[in-house]
Amino acid sequence: MLKLVQKFLQINKYSEIKNEFKDLFLSHPNYPSLFAITDSLDLLSIENAAVRVSKEQIVDLPENFLAYFKDELSVVEKFKNYVRITTVKKGMQKIPYEKFLLDWNGVIVAIEPNTTISRENLKIEYNWLKYFLPFVLLTGLSFFYNPYSLFSLIFLITSTFGLVVSVLIVQEKLGFNNSFISKFCNLSSNSSCNSVINFNEGNQNWLFNFSDLPLLFFSSSLIAILIRPLESSIFIGFLSLLAIPIIVSSIWIQKFEIQKWCTMCLAVSFLIFVQSLIWFASDLFTLSFSFENIFPFLFSFIVLMPIWLVIKGHLKNILENENSLKDLKKFKRNYSLLNFLSKKVTYTHGFDDLRGLSFGNRNAVVKLTIILSPSCGHCYKTFKEAFDLVLKFPDKIFLSILFNVNPENADNPYKTVVERLLTINRSTPGKTVEAISDWYIKRMNLKKWLKKWHVENVSMMTIQEINKQYEWCSKNNFNYTPVKIVNEKLFPSEYELNELKCFLNDFTEEKETVLEKIA
Repeated sequence: MLKLVQKFLQINKYSEIKNEFKDLFLSHPNYPSLFAITDSLDLLSIENAAVRVSKEQIVDLPENFLAYFKDELSVVEKFKNYVRITTVKKGMQKIPYEKFLLDWNGVIVAIEPNTTISRENLKIEYNWLKYFLPFVLLTGLSFFYNPYSLFSLIFLITSTFGLVVSVLIVQEKLGFNNSFISKFCNLSSNSSCNSVINFNEGNQNWLFNFSDLPLLFFSSSLIAILIRPLESSIFIGFLSLLAIPIIVSSIWIQKFEIQKWCTMCLAVSFLIFVQSLIWFASDLFTLSFSFENIFPFLFSFIVLMPIWLVIKGHLKNILENENSLKDLKKFKRNYSLLNFLSKKVTYTHGFDDLRGLSFGNRNAVVKLTIILSPSCGHCYKTFKEAFDLVLKFPDKIFLSILFNVNPENADNPYKTVVERLLTINRSTPGKTVEAISDWYIKRMNLKKWLKKWHVENVSMMTIQEINKQYEWCSKNNFNYTPVKIVNEKLFPSEYELNELKCFLNDFTEEKETVLEKIA
């Protein structure tokens, strides 16, 4: 299901946030439900709608959408005479509109396409160049120092392609998500690289498994050819011929046992077959092998084996840590747990009368209050996280900023910052955002900030307000900052403030439930 939704996001030009969606979706308490999809889209500020429509309205629907076809979630793309649907079980298939309407239940999820220019293509180009340029450099040096024949050049090209495909096979084996692999491995309903690559996992305890062999073979071949092109190519051709029985066995397993084709495995088989055929068709297969000729390949293979074992173990640890983190996130995103950990503010009298700085929708379901001090190092991060939440969800979160500063402490040079912020908020509220951002986000030093935000005088009303906030904090024993309060409950220290976005829909549902009971 995840790959389907990621494909849907990619079609609508949201490729840059596919991984962010993955983290939110997999850690959602209701995973893998439709609500988990729409809720994750909400958290990413992607306009979406999950509705049931009549089948006659299909002409008015967007060019692509998610739908339930034969009780299976599918990506649906509309064309003139047919629709193209992509499912987990059957991959991509084209069907006429009549057949689609017959097995479609009318439920869709549609999103607003992204109109901003994506930087994904630039990233892909950069990653491609990052690996291609060193290869070109090494190949150039090899051409400079070694004579290349057509025979060795063909082996260089086939080994390079083989290494690329082998890397993709290992990625699929380890569980790394790759959009190219997904497309390549689902060319038809009879293809499934995952089923073939993970076939017979009972041998997982072995140091090497079948998916490691092409990587070691082609990487060793490439290094050996760059060192001694002709001699190494002859030996590699001989090894490719010896591998023919393994290729036949692999094709037999795919055809009769698994009954699924692995397109990447077939590509590797084809490359090895081509190498063996070229070697056998040449006059060079009659030459005998000396230790000097086979040494580059054997040396490369022996050196690469332990290196790959270390890298493979490291990659597995990364994946295991990611999976553990997903489970932890799913546990933390349980709204009941948040409620359990949230403690009520001891003294609430007069809380609504405090007048600090405020941002967002006053009628929002979530009332977030942060109590800061201008001299507190941790307050910079808290303010930024809180302000980012309001910018991202202005209709759902109302932010109030209070200050815990003793107005009678003349020795505190930062008291002036609070006085001027509250004065600016009263006299010229349009400059409040810039003034507080200069302090908590740009982190201006005190002298520079006071010079920029000079005020003529601080009213007695402002001094009284600072005193009210300070006394209210004292009554609640808030002898620290920052303090984070959500709907008159202390936000748990076990959570980062930016995780509040994961519970916005829960707060909304809770309020609606309360209103229904009152009504």
